[in-house]
Amino acid sequence: MKKAVSVLIALLLLFAAGCATQPEAEPVPAAEPTAPTVAEPAPVPTEEPAPEPVELVVFAAASMTETMTKIAELYKAVAPEVTLVYNFDSSGTLKTQIKEGADCDLFISAAQKQMNELDASKDAETNPDGLDFVLQGSRVNLLENKVALVVPEGNAANIKAFADIANCESISLGNDDVPVGQYSKEILTNLGLLEGLEKGKKISYGSNVKEVTTQVSEGAVDCGIVYATDAFSAGLEVVDLAAKDMCKQVIYPAAVLNISKNPEVAQAFLDYLKTDEAMAVFQGVGFAPAS
Repeated sequence: MKKAVSVLIALLLLFAAGCATQPEAEPVPAAEPTAPTVAEPAPVPTEEPAPEPVELVVFAAASMTETMTKIAELYKAVAPEVTLVYNFDSSGTLKTQIKEGADCDLFISAAQKQMNELDASKDAETNPDGLDFVLQGSRVNLLENKVALVVPEGNAANIKAFADIANCESISLGNDDVPVGQYSKEILTNLGLLEGLEKGKKISYGSNVKEVTTQVSEGAVDCGIVYATDAFSAGLEVVDLAAKDMCKQVIYPAAVLNISKNPEVAQAFLDYLKTDEAMAVFQGVGFAPAS
């Protein structure tokens, strides 16, 4: 019994000694606080610089006054930085101004003749002065018009067709340097009427087509020959349209000029004139796309 107790005591002492030699557990250091993750700021998109304001000078036949004025309003939404500056007059006058050094970016003529006289690619017959103002590659046939015989309100002379001009007392035509005047004389020559009208001093001339429409509107003449588009704009009565065998096709060519200070801007505007939006304006008064 004593032996058993001794053994038990010995075991207890041995166990106590073992517990005494156990190393103390080292404290676990607290985790250091981590800085919150900050999201990288999204890159700010860089804005394209606003286009520089540009003034574009456009010389256009007087018969385009109403349509080009309306198109200028539409173009503000397309190119707000572009200010269109128009010069409307007869194509012959505009050609002379260009020849004499006027600033012009884009020229739209009411006939091929005036454009040919500025185009170095044309021969000496069509460009007798050898002028070089057309930017090669930019020239296009833009529009087609019709030549119309118009009468004042009431039509007192009872003119109903070109043939009736033989019986009129007075007629208004464009000057020789005005395309509508050239078309008019071609018609009257083909009808055999021009010589008689000249001898009878029945012709009253206008320096551009707007002057002719004014003379007819005011009843100063029995009739006049203008473009169908001008007759529409002036509210004149059209009694006849020139047939194909009376005069050549009325085509309006357009071209950027090589003296332009802004040829790319001028080309962009010319391209716009060929769009459906611009053509709708032209067609609204009787123009047609050139074929």
